[in-house]
Amino acid sequence: MTALMIQGCGSNVGKSMLVAGLCRAARRRGLSVAPFKPQNMSNNAAVTVDGGEIGRAQALQALACGLEPVTDMNPVLLKPESEVGAQVIVQGKRLTTARARDYAALKPKLMVYVLQSFQRLRAAHDLVIVEGAGSPAEVNLRAGDIANMGFARAADVPVVLAGDIDRGGVIAQIIGTQAVLDHEDAAMVAGFLINKFRGDPRLFDDGYRLIEDRTGWRGFGVVPWFSKAHLLPAEDALDLASGPRGQGVTIACLAFSRIANFDDLDPLKAEPGVNLVMVQPGQAIPGDARLVILPGSKSTRGDLAFLRQQGWDIDLAAHLRQGGHVLGICGGYQMLGKIVADPDGIEGPAGQAEGLGLLDVTTIMTPDKRLARVTAVHDATGLSVAGYEIHIGRTEGADCLRPFAHIDGRAEGAIRADGRVTGSYLHGLFASDAFRAAFLARLGIAASDLRHGVVVEETLEALADHVEAHLDVPGLLALAR
Repeated sequence: MTALMIQGCGSNVGKSMLVAGLCRAARRRGLSVAPFKPQNMSNNAAVTVDGGEIGRAQALQALACGLEPVTDMNPVLLKPESEVGAQVIVQGKRLTTARARDYAALKPKLMVYVLQSFQRLRAAHDLVIVEGAGSPAEVNLRAGDIANMGFARAADVPVVLAGDIDRGGVIAQIIGTQAVLDHEDAAMVAGFLINKFRGDPRLFDDGYRLIEDRTGWRGFGVVPWFSKAHLLPAEDALDLASGPRGQGVTIACLAFSRIANFDDLDPLKAEPGVNLVMVQPGQAIPGDARLVILPGSKSTRGDLAFLRQQGWDIDLAAHLRQGGHVLGICGGYQMLGKIVADPDGIEGPAGQAEGLGLLDVTTIMTPDKRLARVTAVHDATGLSVAGYEIHIGRTEGADCLRPFAHIDGRAEGAIRADGRVTGSYLHGLFASDAFRAAFLARLGIAASDLRHGVVVEETLEALADHVEAHLDVPGLLALAR
């Protein structure tokens, strides 16, 4: 037993959740198991114990395995900076920024690093559960592929295809995938499973048998919709769309076009006294918001322009006139200042942009990226805040003399003189329960006794129960070779 790969018939079919559930199920059986995703595209990243960055989904999967995340779990991470270009992270470190057409030529060179990372994980663990990216049916991208069948064949890892019945057409998803795969790629597929079923799964029995008959592939089960999925970090910003307005005090977060590390919001979303609203493009900031959050961004100047296009700068000024509070995290912090300068063109064309001017600070983008897990001390309360930094840029100015926190004696962040505008580079700050309660209390919001880490752990256990109940887990694990 060494490895098994879950590929999807499309993006967002639930591969990340399935792998997390299978990882926890394998760990329950006493196996040393690790997650692996050859190539990921996400601006929701995690800082690893070995000082690099990987996709947040792989960090969650590592938690399901009882492991600290390491860079080998996601050797190639693409972080979109524009519609046509992305930062390329290889084994945790920035390699380059590439346009889509240039990345196609780069991929074959990256397979060496992908296989190197995979072999190290395989040597260290009983089992590696691999997650594909997108779909192998995108055969126009097959040349030089490192994410799906290209990897599976190079590493000789059996594949199970996951179809998403919630979006409809799941029979065509799976049968159609087989139809477009070449013979040798199709030979890597050992079976399929159906994900996100709503209602009585028995109603799909005929469709399930039809897929088995048409493909000759073995079915490994039908997984109903997992209702607690929202309690785990989301990988895709598309999952952030606000639902109906809830109860509690409104905290609004701006949905930037290149929003990054948005799992910062998860602990707030779970607080029963908080109504977290994601302000979508074209929407106004709610007039009853007590706090507005400017989250992280992979393109600070680009999203600063995007913010102004939505009229959010005008809304923020009105919000502050009415006594509201503003918190900027990472890229959002940089936007709050007077100037964001990028003289070397690190995040886009060289130049500078006028910031919102809500903090007396200036940011200069620098080529070195700070990647660190940290424990800070919040200045106002003296409470410990566990988090991480993942940013480029140096921010300085008069408001930094009123820091948000200290890290090993170093001042971090900035606060306006009236205390109502705060900026910080600390991601993950709201996962610290005592700090979150104190922060909300200072806004007049009664926090609950929510223990965020416990909620995530309990949800992973529930996910494993869910997977065990509806999939042939022993059969899946027996496939690994």
